[in-house]
Amino acid sequence: MSTHGKKYTTAKGQVENRPYLISEALPLVQKIKFAKFDETVAVSIRLGVDPKHADQMVRGTVVLPHGLGKSKKVLVIAGPDKQKEAEAAGADHVGGEELVDKINGGWQDFDAVVATPDMMRAVGKLGKVLGPRGLMPNPKTGTVTPNVTQAVNEIKAGKVEFRVDKTGIVHAPVGKISFPPQNLVDNASALIDSIVKAKPAAAKGKYLKSITVSSTMGPGVKIDETHLEASAAKK
Repeated sequence: MSTHGKKYTTAKGQVENRPYLISEALPLVQKIKFAKFDETVAVSIRLGVDPKHADQMVRGTVVLPHGLGKSKKVLVIAGPDKQKEAEAAGADHVGGEELVDKINGGWQDFDAVVATPDMMRAVGKLGKVLGPRGLMPNPKTGTVTPNVTQAVNEIKAGKVEFRVDKTGIVHAPVGKISFPPQNLVDNASALIDSIVKAKPAAAKGKYLKSITVSSTMGPGVKIDETHLEASAAKK
């Protein structure tokens, strides 16, 4: 007995059991959509790494060339000297330690958090709240920085953070189903290139093991990863 409905089964029936070129896969994901809302299109990449080892951790950021289709609400926690800069850059919420207390009180009306280094002692108290949402500021992803203007601009432009999970998979959004097909191809290619560039020196053997693209409700479409790893390595 299938756990999926008829629409999903019909959509899945239009996907051949073979790897597609990235330029074929994303238009196919759009063609077989059946949900009534503007779904998010995401890429899942299984990597040849063991994330239990610190030297095989894969994480980083990429600014997608065509953004994600909606501007994120950016919260900046900064010292007084940087708060005006954050407001001028277009941050949605700006403040100091009072925002830490507000977040600990349950407030969550934001999609990204940037902190200046001098505020990290206070922001550290938010680990249990922001950690599970993947929003804890981190120097490696450019969200702990004195350059708040650059951080806010990049997030607003469509910066995506990626991080391998404990099963060795990176899962990240690359846009909306309503995007022009080439925009999704460009965004997905930029993400894959960044993940290839983030390959740890300790990773041995095949790095891109499998790549699948899908919309929120739709079935996965396999992408031929062999040519992607080679072309990204050349860039």
